Amino acid sequence: MFQKLDAVEKRFEELTQKISDPDVIANQNEWRELMKEHAELEPIVEKYREYKKVQKEYEDAKEMMEDTSADKELKELAEMEMIEAKEKLPQIEEEIKILLIPKDKDDDKNVICEIRAGAGGEEAALFAGTLFRMYFMYAEKKHWKLEILNENETGLGGYKEISFMITGKGAYSRLKFESGVHRVQRVPDTEASGRIHTSTATVAVLPVVEDVEIEINPADIKMEVFRSSGAGGQHINKTSSAVRLIHEPTGIVVECQTERSQFQNRENAMKMLKTKLYDIEKQKQDSAVANARKSQVGSGDRSEKIRTYNYPQGRITDHRIGLSIYQMEDFLNGNLDEMIDNLIAADRAEKLKGDEEE
Repeated sequence: MFQKLDAVEKRFEELTQKISDPDVIANQNEWRELMKEHAELEPIVEKYREYKKVQKEYEDAKEMMEDTSADKELKELAEMEMIEAKEKLPQIEEEIKILLIPKDKDDDKNVICEIRAGAGGEEAALFAGTLFRMYFMYAEKKHWKLEILNENETGLGGYKEISFMITGKGAYSRLKFESGVHRVQRVPDTEASGRIHTSTATVAVLPVVEDVEIEINPADIKMEVFRSSGAGGQHINKTSSAVRLIHEPTGIVVECQTERSQFQNRENAMKMLKTKLYDIEKQKQDSAVANARKSQVGSGDRSEKIRTYNYPQGRITDHRIGLSIYQMEDFLNGNLDEMIDNLIAADRAEKLKGDEEE
């Protein structure tokens, strides 16, 4: 580990010089890339330098204690410093290990979320609406912007499906573990006998990609236009402004109908399509890493049942980490941080274990 840290520190010093070089500054694209790398390495280097400083304090104090010519008071002071430094070192070492975990390059990206009603008919559609409201309120608490891209509403106010984009710093890093099957157990409003029903909804969280990250051959895309429609199929737009894009090589279909402008809907649909194609590649890479290292909490498999919302018990259980939270109303009002923090910590622990086994 320390050889790796020496190499990181050397690279950081090289970057510090480069980003001050007028020739590099003149090339804004290169300068931005170097600044980004510099910023990513800085916390690791700072923590490593702190480690080396505490290590030196420990060795100096030990040397003082072993000095036969030193008086009693100095030796007592040195002993205290040595004990303090000895306690600090393992803690700093753990912090360094966490910082050295390769960062997901998509963590700082915005996200496109898709929620689809699963098993359970109208109750599943209502649950999809509940989940959308939960993420909407979470985005508000984080001061992120949420924009609906496409929605297929049911007569009772639920959603067969809804797609939306969340824009904000670190959105993907916080929401990526929400991908999977969410299950609800509750007495539906539509159920007269009061029996508990089990329904599901599927959530997909995809990182929004920049144009430079993925290219699409225009000849591979078939575009269809149609009229936007509301719940029950009633047309809310007299012009054909809604857009459907079909990527023929993969069969991926995306729709966008929330904007009045056909151009804007096409732009948003293209963003959704690029994001889905990027996600296919990301899934392949993540699966390869997971198979090789077995170090994933589970942020990829869309068919994985990840969480149960049990209304009679007021309990939300995440099955990947075995955590239950008994604050249903609070959770559904967008207070997700306790669950998300635990998922991030579990994923980090798995990755650390994977590194130690290699």
